Amino acid sequence: MMATTTALLGLWAQTSIHAGAGSSIDGIDLPIQRESHNGWPCVFGSSVKGALRAKAEDLWGKNDGVRYLFGPDSDSDKASEHAGAIMVSDARLLLLPVRSLTGHFKWVTCPALLKRLQNDAKCFDVAINAFIVPSVCVSALESGLQPQAEGDLFLEEYRLTTQKCGELNGIVNLLSGLSGIEEADLRAQLVLVSDAMFTYLCQYATPVAAHIAIDNTTKTVKKGALWYEETLPPETVFYLALKASAVRDPSVRDDKGEDVKGKFENQAVKDSKAEAVLASITDVLLAKPYLQIGGNETVGMGWCKVQISKGA
Repeated sequence: MMATTTALLGLWAQTSIHAGAGSSIDGIDLPIQRESHNGWPCVFGSSVKGALRAKAEDLWGKNDGVRYLFGPDSDSDKASEHAGAIMVSDARLLLLPVRSLTGHFKWVTCPALLKRLQNDAKCFDVAINAFIVPSVCVSALESGLQPQAEGDLFLEEYRLTTQKCGELNGIVNLLSGLSGIEEADLRAQLVLVSDAMFTYLCQYATPVAAHIAIDNTTKTVKKGALWYEETLPPETVFYLALKASAVRDPSVRDDKGEDVKGKFENQAVKDSKAEAVLASITDVLLAKPYLQIGGNETVGMGWCKVQISKGA
């Protein structure tokens, strides 16, 4: 079995994100990507991998190092020769920013998301601080938990009765390390709601903006040029997994999967082993820890700050 190494990447949105689903639903012409079974927003692994590849090509050009990492271009004559050495998972939602009359906004999560984070960290051998996921009554959608405050809390049009929960302090510490957000900010703004309430907020608390196109000659709206686009707001937090293997190109590795002549010189990858492949992403490509994902890059959308937690 080929040796691999792993990392978790936290993505903290600095601007709005539109990772499009490519089909219209419920009057929204350009909806965002969502998990099919629960409706939670996500960014598909193919979109994240494409964003990483685009950044690599901007930094290094279309050279062999990029091919070793991400695989040959699909339209090249080497498309079927080998796969890339980097596996990229879907970016999974961790914290959803929601409008609130109790403060400028709240970061909302739920027990199901936190339990999934625990399972993913275990799957990818990334050590995270142990924590207990508090339970929220699923039959009482108006209830919630906060690290510090308690009492009435307004999220969108709902009034929740929240309780102070000391167990959330350990979760705040973990989320801060994974996302790069200051603990004090998370402690003041984190809210844990039931899975059902969170699913409702994911469906109905995401921004939908109307867009038009202007005729350059008349300076009026072009006929029929009206569409509605869904986005995720700034401050949304995702996480994703990276798994690196040794370079798969047979010209670089021998039949045992070991280095050929130790190292090979390349701007992107200096060594064909899994640890070096992962480091070429985490230490070199993301040395400036920002990544643009999704569409509308030319109007400033999709910029995320990246926080890296390496596995065993």
